[in-house]
Amino acid sequence: MPKNQLKWRKYVLPYLPWFIIGPLCMIVEVIGEVVMPKLLAYIIDFGVKHSMEDAPAWLTWLYDFLNTDSAFVVALAVGMVLTALLMMIGGVGGAYFGAKASVNFAADLRADIYRKVQKFSFSNIDKFNTGSLVTRLTNDVTQVQNFVNTLLRMALRSPGMLIGAFIMAVTLNSQLALVLAVAIPAMLLVIFFFIRVGFPRFSAMQEKVDGLNANVQENMTNVRVVKSFVREEHESERFAATNADLKRAGRRAMMVMVWMSPLMTLFMNASIGAVLWFGGNMVLDGTMLVGDLTSFITYITQILSSLMMVTMLFMQASRAMASGRRIKAVMNEEIDISDLTAAFPDKKVDRGDIEFRNVSFRYYKNSEGKVLDDVNLRIPAGSTVGIIGSTGSGKTTLVSMIPRLYDVDEGAVYVDGVNVKDYSLYHLREGVGMVLQKNVLFSGTIEDNLRWGDGDADMDTLRAAADSAQADSFITSFKNGYQSDLGQGGTNVSGGQKQRLCIARALLKKPKILILDDSTSAVDTATEARIRETFRGSLKDATKIIIAQRITSVMEADQIIVVNEGRITGVGDHKSLLETNVEYKEIYDSQMEASKTQQQNNSGEVTA
Repeated sequence: MPKNQLKWRKYVLPYLPWFIIGPLCMIVEVIGEVVMPKLLAYIIDFGVKHSMEDAPAWLTWLYDFLNTDSAFVVALAVGMVLTALLMMIGGVGGAYFGAKASVNFAADLRADIYRKVQKFSFSNIDKFNTGSLVTRLTNDVTQVQNFVNTLLRMALRSPGMLIGAFIMAVTLNSQLALVLAVAIPAMLLVIFFFIRVGFPRFSAMQEKVDGLNANVQENMTNVRVVKSFVREEHESERFAATNADLKRAGRRAMMVMVWMSPLMTLFMNASIGAVLWFGGNMVLDGTMLVGDLTSFITYITQILSSLMMVTMLFMQASRAMASGRRIKAVMNEEIDISDLTAAFPDKKVDRGDIEFRNVSFRYYKNSEGKVLDDVNLRIPAGSTVGIIGSTGSGKTTLVSMIPRLYDVDEGAVYVDGVNVKDYSLYHLREGVGMVLQKNVLFSGTIEDNLRWGDGDADMDTLRAAADSAQADSFITSFKNGYQSDLGQGGTNVSGGQKQRLCIARALLKKPKILILDDSTSAVDTATEARIRETFRGSLKDATKIIIAQRITSVMEADQIIVVNEGRITGVGDHKSLLETNVEYKEIYDSQMEASKTQQQNNSGEVTA
C-alpha cells in the first residue's frame, strides 16, 4: 500500500486496550447467556419435580448438602442472580469500552480528514464539492464509528453465543439439533443475498446525502441573492427534488432491512415450532426432560438470534464500507501542491521581486484551451503594478501562481530569483498578502478577524492597520467597536466595509508582496484613493499588485499589465499604453465616456 494511503490500524493502535477489553467483557455476557438456561432447566427438572434421577454428580452433592428442596431451589436461583449480575457487568463494560474506543477512533479519523482537506490545493478541492466534503467529515465518519462500536460489541458476542449455544444444544439432544442443519444454511443464504443487494444501495444513498448537503449549503450561503431575486420558490423546488432523490435512495436501502428482519424472524419461529413439535413428542415418550426442552428452545433462539445479529452487523458493515470508500477517496487524494521537494525550505521572501518565465496553465489538464499561455513578465521589488483586462482574461489566475494556489503547467514563477516550488508553502505564503476577489470574513469579532494577519499584534497596531485601510472610522462607530460580532461570512457589514476589513487584515501581515484582486470595487473612488495613498507610505518597500476593473484604480501604477485571453498584450505606464495599446485605450475611452455621461446625468438631476 502506498505511503499516502489511509491505514485504519493507525486509529486502532492508540486505543488498543479498549479494543481488546470491550469484546472480552462481552464474552463474560456470552458465558452467562449460555449458563442461565441450564440453571433454569435444573430448577425445573430437579427442584420442582423433587427427583434427582439423572442429575449430574455435583448437583446431587449440592442437593444432599442443602438437604431440603426449597434450599436447593433457592441456591440455584441465587446462582442465576449472580450469573445475571456478571452478565450485567460484562454487558456494561463491553458497551462502555466499545463506545470509548469507537468515539476516539472517529475523532482521530475526523481530525486527519480535516487536516488533509486543509492541505488540498485549489485543484484538489475542485474534485470534491463542498457539500460532499462536509458529508464525508460528518455523516460518513459517523457511519464508520457506529460500525466500529457495533463490531466491538458483537464481534465476539454473536459468534461466541452461536458456538456456545450450539454446543449446549448438541449436548442436550443431538437428534433434535438436526433442525439447525436446515435452518442455519437457509439463513446464511438470506444473509448473503441481502448483503449483496444492500451494499450498492447504501453507496447510492450516501451520494444523495452529498447532493442534499451541497444544496442546503449553497442556499444558506447565498440566501441574500435568493431573496433579492425572489427565488425562494425555485430553491424550494430544487431542494424538494434533491430531498426526493435522497428519499428514494434511502427507501431502496431501507427496503433491504424491511424484508430482512421478517424473513429472519420467520426462520426463527419455524425452527422453534419444529423443536416444539419434535421435542414435545420426546418429552411425551420420556426420552427428554421438560427442563431440557425449555433450555433447548432457549439455545435454539440464541443460535438464530446470533445469526440475526451477525446479519445486522454485515448490513451495517455494508453501509460503513460505502462510507469508508468515500473517506479513503479523500485521504488517498494526491496533493498536487506541496513543499516536500522544496530546495530551500527555510528561505523567506525578502524583497518581493517577481518573474514569470514562459508560464502556461490549464484548469483541466486534458483540455486544449489554456487559461494562461506563454506568459513572460517581470515585476520589480517595491513597485506598484496594475493588472487590467476583460472578465475571464486570466488576471486572477495569473496572480494565483505567485503564492502557489495553483501550480504552472509549463514554465516557472520566480520570487526573489527562486522558483516558488523551492520555497516551503508556509514561508512563501507568509510573504504574500492576498485580498481575494470574494472577500471572506469568519464568525467572531472584528478583532478576531483582523488577527488573522498577525495574532500577536497589539491594539495600537490593529487600529493603525484598520486606519490605513480606511476601516477604523466605521469600526469605532459600532457600539462594541473592535469587539463587535460579525455574522458568518460578515453578513452584518456592507460590501465596502467587508473589503476594507479584508485589506486591513492583509496589511497587518506586513507582506513583501501584496495582491489586491478587485478588492476595492465596492469602495467609492475617494476612499480607494486614500487607501492607495497609505500603500505608498506604510508599504513603500512591498511589491503591490492591483487587479481592477476601474482604470482609475491603476492609472498611477508604476507599471500596468494588460491581459487578454491568457496572454500579456501590453506592459507600460498609463501614458505609454494609451499611445501604443489598442485594448487599453478602448477600456479607458469607454470608462471615461461612461463617467462623463454619469456626471452629466447627475448634473441634470441637481438642476431639476
